[in-house]
Amino acid sequence: MRRLLLALTALLPAAVAAAQAPQAEWSPDRPVRVVVPFPPGGATDLIARIFAERASRDLPQRWVVENRSGANGNIGMAHVAQATPDGYTLGACTIGNCAINAAIYARLPYDIERDLVPVFWSGSVMNVLVVKPSHPARDFAGFLEWARREGPRANYSSSGFGSSNHLLPEFLNGRLGLALTHVPFRGGAPGMQAVIAGDTHLMFENTPTLIGAIRGGLLRPIVVSGRERDTALPDVPTLEEAGMPDAVVEPWFGYMAPRGTPAHIVARLNALLEAANADPAVRARLTELGVRPEAGPPERFATHVRRETARWRQVVETNRIERIAE
Repeated sequence: MRRLLLALTALLPAAVAAAQAPQAEWSPDRPVRVVVPFPPGGATDLIARIFAERASRDLPQRWVVENRSGANGNIGMAHVAQATPDGYTLGACTIGNCAINAAIYARLPYDIERDLVPVFWSGSVMNVLVVKPSHPARDFAGFLEWARREGPRANYSSSGFGSSNHLLPEFLNGRLGLALTHVPFRGGAPGMQAVIAGDTHLMFENTPTLIGAIRGGLLRPIVVSGRERDTALPDVPTLEEAGMPDAVVEPWFGYMAPRGTPAHIVARLNALLEAANADPAVRARLTELGVRPEAGPPERFATHVRRETARWRQVVETNRIERIAE
């Protein structure tokens, strides 16, 4: 019996190492799905495709971006929350579907804390107010003069109820006595196209979504919502510079996995995305789009999401923004 116990004791370290080896060496051997809960062409989609391509470049299978839009990101994120927690499904997480929605929707089909686990914080941007080149407003003062004259006839696109480009104009309505009318779309790209076509008058949207149209002369930028000027639009003033302090809104992007995804798999996915973020070509592309790279461990992203959720709940309550029943 003593010899048997000694033999088992001798084998124990090897057994533990063997059990741990697959975890330490885990790497995706089939495509990871990155679910973007918005249509193609918006900032969330553009950023996800940059990271998916680079993170999987040296893997056996390239990652795929899957667009599942609707309800300001709720449909796609609910799908992620219900997916198998094996590391092969990631959900694109934004200021809207991972922070604001909890405050503005009376019922959500998922719970960020209960159903999802943070993986990586990819970047932050700012919103830019744009109008058509034929619009009479040339600056923010001219925009306010026009908006007050037009009253509720002045309307704006958004990527959906509860998005930052919905709440920011509503914040201006309350603070400046405007009456801008909300026209929601299923994503930033469709909302932008509505402004270009003249179906709506303006939009406060993430810089990456709009930068191509701005550079192409299809839209005129008026002001940005960042703490500092956008490096992609250095000649466009901030809201504070235009005379409106305490109006900083910097949307952000990241990735979450279904709750229950093993910690070593989350760590590996984070490392792959971190390596992609460190690539100079990726950082140059993000900067060109107006994205400020963030990165860091999952815990950093988790802390940021909790802080932003509390902040936007207070904004919704303070401005008495009506909650959405469904």
